Amino acid sequence: MTASPDSVRIVEVGPRDGLQNEATVLPTEAKIVFLEKLAETGLREIELGSFVSPHWVPQLSDSAEVARRLPRREGIRYTALVPNERGMWRAIEAGVESVAVFTAATESFNRKNTNAGIEESFDRFRPVLELAAEHGIRVRGYVSTAFHCPFEGPVRAEEPVRVAERLFRLGVEEVSIGDTIGMATPPEVRALCETAASRLDFARLAFHFHDTRATGLVNVMTAMERGVRIFDAAAGGLGGCPYAPGAGGNLATEDLVYLLDGLGIESGVDLDRVVEASIWIEEAVRHPLPSKVYIATRASRTGAGLDRRRSRDLPSRRTGS
Repeated sequence: MTASPDSVRIVEVGPRDGLQNEATVLPTEAKIVFLEKLAETGLREIELGSFVSPHWVPQLSDSAEVARRLPRREGIRYTALVPNERGMWRAIEAGVESVAVFTAATESFNRKNTNAGIEESFDRFRPVLELAAEHGIRVRGYVSTAFHCPFEGPVRAEEPVRVAERLFRLGVEEVSIGDTIGMATPPEVRALCETAASRLDFARLAFHFHDTRATGLVNVMTAMERGVRIFDAAAGGLGGCPYAPGAGGNLATEDLVYLLDGLGIESGVDLDRVVEASIWIEEAVRHPLPSKVYIATRASRTGAGLDRRRSRDLPSRRTGS
């Protein structure tokens, strides 16, 4: 175990990992407004979208337009997911300065998610990393199903660590380890951290927890005790995984910030402003968000007469398939 951190970095994934799991497709303008509201919270890294084929993720088919139109703010890094060389070229043409590649710890999930085996995924990544080096673009990596797979069951800690090692050797700057279906427990997080301790640089290692079984925050605590200082989260708890049956929402940014604030750990993120962003996107997606802190904060604001709906400000939306 290590001493409690003085600070933690939060990577906001709501505009990408959150919105890709919505049943409807938000208009481009709505996504830009959401991103702008998140940029006002103090978050320093935000996923803006994905350059995966629109056939597979129609909710993010306008990511190039979002990237081109989104005002850039000093000190904020916007990242987009890319699956292969073709997606990377689209990201470059859209002016994206940070990208993420994604694979899995299990063969079955990777084939379901990307229509390719793990080895084939790495073949696809090589030209992406070459283009990134040529254009000065930073690359992040994702390892899905690091603890449990919806098709293969429990995953040995060795598997995601081995995949993460390969990603680092390939040249990615940072790797995010994903609890894709939200089944991880603290002993499993502890086991993965112990397996990774002598093999991975924890300063470049993130965890991406889902809160499907209400274990997101306790898993964060376990990872922090082992030296992890980077965590992914989504405003309001948006999202899940469209390819993982039963997967619930991402760990909510509000819940994570509230925990860190209570522990005296600096994140640089203003909780009230995250709530404001979540109020806006909840109205845009037209369904309740699951974050416990968001629900409690909004209820207390409503009781105090501080919450005002902004439906009139929403851009019109179009329906997705």
